[in-house]
Amino acid sequence: MSLIRINPLRILNQVPTAIFTRNIHVTPAAATLTPRQENRVRCTLIPGDGVGPELVYAVQEVFKAAAVPVDFESFFFSEVNPTLSAPIDQVANSISKNKVCLKGILATPDYSRTGELQTLNMKLRNELDLYANVVHVKSLPGVRSRHTGVDCIVIREQTEGEYSALEHESVKGVVECLKIVTATKSERIAKFAFDYATKNKRKKVTAVHKANIMKLGDGLFLKCCEQTSKLYPKIEFEKLIVDNCTMQMVSRPQQFDVMVTPNLYGNIIDNLGAGLVGGAGVVAGASYSADCVVFEPGARHTFAEGVGKNIANPTAMILCAANLLNHVNLGSYGEMIKNAVSKVLHDGKVRTKDIGGQSNTQEFTYAIIYNLKPVST
Repeated sequence: MSLIRINPLRILNQVPTAIFTRNIHVTPAAATLTPRQENRVRCTLIPGDGVGPELVYAVQEVFKAAAVPVDFESFFFSEVNPTLSAPIDQVANSISKNKVCLKGILATPDYSRTGELQTLNMKLRNELDLYANVVHVKSLPGVRSRHTGVDCIVIREQTEGEYSALEHESVKGVVECLKIVTATKSERIAKFAFDYATKNKRKKVTAVHKANIMKLGDGLFLKCCEQTSKLYPKIEFEKLIVDNCTMQMVSRPQQFDVMVTPNLYGNIIDNLGAGLVGGAGVVAGASYSADCVVFEPGARHTFAEGVGKNIANPTAMILCAANLLNHVNLGSYGEMIKNAVSKVLHDGKVRTKDIGGQSNTQEFTYAIIYNLKPVST
């Protein structure tokens, strides 16, 4: 697959290019950034559905202004327009080869439209064994929310559990769904959580479960977490029933550090956490396999109603891109971009509507570019 240098907005033919044609003044600070003599990194790019192409375009504008040495290998990959979508094996091969991917959110049509139980997201995760989803729920400077000082990591097992796509109608009006929990994958995600806590100097891991009711399935998951915790005596371990966990999250989220969860509970807690710190537009995430990483927003909403209106908040996608740069040893660029995002949010002069402002996507993007300052090494 050769490199495709195209505007993802035009790929999907969803977003009028006119929304990005206003004249915005960029400061000399951003304009004078020059490329460094580093090897260029190739990254797979999946714009996604809804406002995904607009958010990806914002990332590309920031990368261009910061002279980031990254080349994107772009794919139109969608369940909404399957006839135009790249084959999954082609996309998976690109991610396997490049080791990193920046991905927008994929819309999931209901079963009546597709007749398919496994979603495209599920197929991609299974193809690449993207078993660990990591979402950093953190209070951002200048973003008003009910709680302050929130800084927790939600680690979710995302290849089994309720999302196994094993459902059937045994008799008319009766549907049976199988929830799959295995010791191998439960141990793997527990070890990932404790390793993450150790590497990032976190002090506590909380296992979220419903073993009081699902005694065998969630009981196995909890047992694996408990056994793994014994191998990490310096990390505090606690267990919490998922309904109590959600109550604790909205009442005192500062008590959490690293949370490890099965598939469904993690999906719920990810979105709950995003709501605590400003919404779906401000939380970054990533999905890990043993061999590659897919960086994507932490709250998976396509915001289809905002397509073409130039109102989407690009913060989460830009933070995902900065995390990608840190992952591929381009940390100076990643920190420069993160610092610019923090400065814009802290100043509060340019904000999208979802976080209490009146600025549009383009204005917010160029405010970040305006505040790009090289990080001294």
